[in-house]
Amino acid sequence: MIFSIKDTYRQAVEAASGGKNTVLYDDLGYPSVMVVVPRFKLSDIDPTWPADPHPAFIVNGRIIDEIFISKFQNVVVGGRALSLPMQDPKVYVNFDQARGYCTAKGKGWHLMTNAEWAAIALWCWKNGFLPRGNNYAGADHGALYENGRKIYDWILTYNWNNRAYKIDGANYYHVGRVATGSGPASWYHDNTPFGIADLNGNVWEWVDGLKLHDGKIYVHGAGGVAQNNFETQNNSHDVTGWVDTGAFFDSTVAGDTTQTDHEIAGDPILSPDRTNPMYITDPTTDAYYGWEFVSFESLTAETGFTPPAMLKHLAIQPPGTGLGGDGLWVRNYGERLPLRGGHWGHGSRAGVFALNLNSARSHSAHALGFRSAFIPV
Repeated sequence: MIFSIKDTYRQAVEAASGGKNTVLYDDLGYPSVMVVVPRFKLSDIDPTWPADPHPAFIVNGRIIDEIFISKFQNVVVGGRALSLPMQDPKVYVNFDQARGYCTAKGKGWHLMTNAEWAAIALWCWKNGFLPRGNNYAGADHGALYENGRKIYDWILTYNWNNRAYKIDGANYYHVGRVATGSGPASWYHDNTPFGIADLNGNVWEWVDGLKLHDGKIYVHGAGGVAQNNFETQNNSHDVTGWVDTGAFFDSTVAGDTTQTDHEIAGDPILSPDRTNPMYITDPTTDAYYGWEFVSFESLTAETGFTPPAMLKHLAIQPPGTGLGGDGLWVRNYGERLPLRGGHWGHGSRAGVFALNLNSARSHSAHALGFRSAFIPV
């Protein structure tokens, strides 16, 4: 897509990045710095996959040439999501608020979808570079010399038991956020300053287009085919217009009363049904207890069950090996909406393949944000 209006800001950004970045304006004229992601085929990722466009580039059956992803985790100005550098990302935002800040910008704007996130994660994996990021209180756990610009006057000691506190209302929280895009090139998805920043850590990011209902996996699409139909409504406990993948997240063990740090025994597993709900006693009273964790790369399927290929295409199932220690958190009761990337305290569990499916849409926290995307319609 070529933009005919070349204002000074857009010209400067496009010239500096060789066209990899641009500036888009919403319906009130607010600017956002965006990364242009060109279309690629599934077979470009794995030659055994179909030679079809990745689902991120199919919208309501229409094949599109490129998508525009916020270069930075978003802030909110005038009720609209903006992608701007060197900002404290918007946090304390639930799913519906995040989605609303994006759609308020005008036609084509939307909360980044899981299909779009997956396309970028798979591209990184195929190209042999998984971005580092702020996953260790301002630094990367595997490269402590890599730092972003701190937001608060917290003390970086690399000692989890000696971190400074920030007063946040009546509560005290460990805060390790850094300014958007303030890290080195290795914190961008393509290992250059012109990529997408902070997909590994800093704050979790809500994404649209994926949800669990009592463990069953639903995605954007039509006719049983995954697509990037970002205008699909995402109402509580409503799957009208969504693709039923026929796959569930189940547990490797039956109900369990052993609990440490809110995690119950067993691991998430892909299954054709849900046999073992992940709660300790009663899902109506175990408000925060009853989730399971496994490294994303270690996720397996129940013996005899072959999950649909779309789960790999959408980075819900590992596409192969070499994904690092990125984590997968799952609850398989109630409605659960996805968070991706991890936050500043997750260490090796954060990363571009990290996926959290244990949150209700009402969840809001100091390490939870989002980013917008744009597709011309």
